[in-house]
Amino acid sequence: MEEHVKASPRFRRLCNQFSTILGGTEHEITKGPVCFVTRNRIVNASILGRRTTSPLVRYQLFSFESLDSSGRALCLGETALFQNQVNRLLSNLRRNGIKVTAVHNHWLFENPRLMYIHWESIDNPVAFARKVKRSIAFLG
Repeated sequence: MEEHVKASPRFRRLCNQFSTILGGTEHEITKGPVCFVTRNRIVNASILGRRTTSPLVRYQLFSFESLDSSGRALCLGETALFQNQVNRLLSNLRRNGIKVTAVHNHWLFENPRLMYIHWESIDNPVAFARKVKRSIAFLG
């Protein structure tokens, strides 16, 4: 998909750097352009009593778009985490000047309890990636 999307060489380099900093397992540039990065965590959990390793359960997602001439963009992130990790991640993100926008569950009858946190910032994508990397480092 990347080769069909209009994006400057600068945007493509920035997307590669953003993905590398965040340890992305995959990244792509979608229409916009939007740099979209995915990463999967190792999460030992079950849903309805069945073991799951589904990417729907264990993902981390990051993106940036609407890059302006000063190098700032709309930067977004989301991660799956265990209930007992929520407060630490909220504190870490806020300490780095990142707005937390949602904390919720996606599944019922999962064990242990899984939560999902979303965040946003207008920032330089590289600076945002570094702040997020520091904030989520404890998740492993």
